[in-house]
Amino acid sequence: MFESFKNILVLAPHTDDGELGLGGTISRFISEGKKVTYVAFSTAEESVPEGFPKDILKTEVRNATAALGVLPENLIIHSYQVRKLNYVRQEILEDLIKLKRANSFDLVFIPSLHDIHQDHSTIAQEGLRAFKNTTILGYELIWNNLQFNTQCFVKLEEKHVEAKISALKEYHSQGKRDYLSDDFIRSLARARGVQVGCEFAEAFEVVRLFL
Repeated sequence: MFESFKNILVLAPHTDDGELGLGGTISRFISEGKKVTYVAFSTAEESVPEGFPKDILKTEVRNATAALGVLPENLIIHSYQVRKLNYVRQEILEDLIKLKRANSFDLVFIPSLHDIHQDHSTIAQEGLRAFKNTTILGYELIWNNLQFNTQCFVKLEEKHVEAKISALKEYHSQGKRDYLSDDFIRSLARARGVQVGCEFAEAFEVVRLFL
């Protein structure tokens, strides 16, 4: 099925969400010659720890997505305020509509519609509104998901998991969060792989599917 998708869009509420939810898949798709556009809506300047430049996450997301193979011209960084994306949902929807009109995306990744983080929920909902006539998959961030339907899997190789781990290591400002650890990334990929009889995988919810 994935062979037919050539122009892919990843919607990340914050820098690092896309890498966490589907870093291995991004690496695989790019290695197969697919175009991946990554959009980050907030660089969370209000949450950057002391000792780091306020705009450090712009640098880190550039480095992280580059580690996955995303071209600089295919990275879009917005500066919406963290935890307040729901206050500007119309502006976000207009950004998405503009992006849709300028491109012909055939696959869009959004946070799970069951993600309880307010920013993630906003991007999921507005992403669905903007791209309702496109195949849409929801990615998992298990610490925010009260439920997650593993309806779709992308099989990964070791090199794709390693690329995801390398990308997440670029987020020096985020410290030693549990979900950034090598062990967690590898364990979740292995668990999803067990579900479908391979070594590694990432799982997704099917939001919209056009065949």
